Amino acid sequence: MIPLRDDIPSRTFPVVNLLLIGANVAAFLYQVMLGPLLPRFVHEFAVIPARYFHDAIVAGGRLEQVTAPDLVVPLVTSMFLHGGWLHLGGNMLYLWIFGDNVEDRMGHGRYVVFYLLCGMLASAAHIWTNANSRIPSLGASGAIAGVLSAYLLLYPKARVVVLLPLWFFWQVFKVPAVLFLGIWFVQQTFSGLLSLGVASAQTGGVAWWAHIGGFLAGALLVGLFARRERRPALRDAWWESR
Repeated sequence: MIPLRDDIPSRTFPVVNLLLIGANVAAFLYQVMLGPLLPRFVHEFAVIPARYFHDAIVAGGRLEQVTAPDLVVPLVTSMFLHGGWLHLGGNMLYLWIFGDNVEDRMGHGRYVVFYLLCGMLASAAHIWTNANSRIPSLGASGAIAGVLSAYLLLYPKARVVVLLPLWFFWQVFKVPAVLFLGIWFVQQTFSGLLSLGVASAQTGGVAWWAHIGGFLAGALLVGLFARRERRPALRDAWWESR
């Protein structure tokens, strides 16, 4: 199922969500322009789990000492890097559809902090489940998973318009967000549990536990960042009942 839009209109202009999308696109375009220098750039700014458990790692045929910036900086920079156009496009589609409503409920400042925290906690989950991996992990999926979790809890009655392939035809359906996002999380969890028995949980190029960690982080943090819905005053309620 490919999401197209939801049925919850945003009451405020999602400036932070648009800036996050713009930052991800700009970072990817910069990656494209790097050409042969890209592998080194990714090595420096993506999350490599082995760095967090060793004082030095072998990279590019040479031994590299691990410093404090090597551990802290990638936790932020990795969530703005992507492995290809499809990786970027899929993530930005989900952020575009669901992020504006979460920003609406949290406010601009709280939303950006929430997003970054979810992304960093998602990386922490990936690091913990892949302690010896030297494969760079990058992408906004973990942070966006936190946004999806927050959306699910803040708008449990929302519906999502999706594009679904049926044999040789594409059909448009409106499904409950609980069903759509619930299926997404079950898929991530199932794949994550299966990956525990292999050398790297980044099987197939997907960091499943980053998705799971980001989703759980969003569920735990949303109560701290979401503002309460404004209820109409008694006088307003009286007029509305007329």
